[in-house]
Parts: sequence; C-alpha cells; structure tokens
Amino acid sequence: MTDILTVKDVSFSYGDKAVLNRVSLEVPKGEIVSILGPSGVGKSTLFNLIAGILPLQEGKIEVDHSPITFGKVSYMLQKDLLLEHKTVLGNILLPLQLKKIPKEEATQTAMKLLEEFKLSSVADHYPNALSGGMRQRIALLRTYLLGHSVFLLDEAFSALDELTRQDLYEWYLESKERLGLTTLVITHSIEEALTLSDRIYILNNCPGEIVANIPLEWDGETDKDWQKMQYKKKILELLADFH
Repeated sequence: MTDILTVKDVSFSYGDKAVLNRVSLEVPKGEIVSILGPSGVGKSTLFNLIAGILPLQEGKIEVDHSPITFGKVSYMLQKDLLLEHKTVLGNILLPLQLKKIPKEEATQTAMKLLEEFKLSSVADHYPNALSGGMRQRIALLRTYLLGHSVFLLDEAFSALDELTRQDLYEWYLESKERLGLTTLVITHSIEEALTLSDRIYILNNCPGEIVANIPLEWDGETDKDWQKMQYKKKILELLADFH
C-alpha cells in the first residue's frame, strides 16, 4: 500500500531542550494511524512539524512524496473552532471560499456533502444550537473540504462525553471509508487508539522517541474484547517504561 505520509529520523529541540529523537513513522493511504503517548513526550510538537507550523531541524517529512510545507495537510484540534456568527452552511463554505470557488458552485458542493451525511436539516442553524458531537461532525466535514490528502486529528474527540465519543468513532470510521480519508491521530486514550486505528505508534521517553510500532490485527475467530485486553496490556507495559 502506498504511503501518503512519511516521517523519517525527525529530531527537534527548543533551544537546549531536546523534544524529539529520530522519530520515524508511515501512514499508508486510506488508513488511520494513531500516536499514543503520555503528556510531555512531544506529540503536539510532532504534529506541528507535520503540519508545517514548526520548521524542520533534522530529518525528513513528506506528504504525497513531496517535502512538507504549511497548508499541505488538514489539521483538526480538540476545539472545533466553528465560527459562531456563521450558520452550519456558512462554516462548511469557508474552505471553498478560500479556494475562490464561485458561490453557487461552492453552495451546491457544501449542500451535497451535508445531504450525503444527513446533516442538511441543520444547514441554517448556528453552532450554539448544536450538540458537541454535531459540532465535531460539522468541523470534520469543513476540514475535509480543505481538500488535503492527510487528516491530522489532535485529541479531536477528547472533549466529548463517552457515549458521544463512541458514536463519533463509528461515524468517523464510516466517513473514512466513504470519503477515502487518510488519518494520523494524536491521543492519550488507549481505547480510542484501539477503536479507530489500523496501526499504533507508541511515543515515549524524554526526548520523545518511537518505542513500538503495533499493527492491529483482529482475529475474527477470537473474542475481540479479549484481543483488546491483550493489546492494552502490551501498550501499558510500553508506556510504563519511561526514561
């Protein structure tokens, strides 16, 4: 499978403080890959490097086989950042307006997407009238319309209650198939990583480094809860070994 995003031997320091140490990972087309690790190991710094927000110091990052530049990936944070003074449709239209797509064409594209995801009934609503889960759905569709091949999700579901999170996981997995999304996720949640991911990278230590690369292979003949428990045990052992 073709790798859409590759990170090779990336190290980074803030002044004299080393934050990342020779980090390498790959995200194949159409997969969801998670970076799981405790606070302070450089997960957000790595995301900011991949997004082109921070300049590379050492190593190489490529998207679609070209060096990373700012604005080459879609980046979604924990906060949905919807504009409260714009309707749902107005928020969805923003990426298309930035691309200077004619208003009528942009509106047709946005409404078609909302209809496809059964959200057209809230097109004229303002964000403050929506639930947290609905706001995240709208924010994800807006992010999709930026048109980039890679999604970065930085704790994008962590502010939601557990039931809403589980519902959104299912929705995102369905959306990934429907829209052909390739996703890199930062999370503190082992459960979230196991639910969403095709592969999990464990980032640990100080400076942060990849200590494990875990492909998730589910055996259909074995109880999935038991398999999850085994993965959790392995991950917790890796996270406990901090230095």
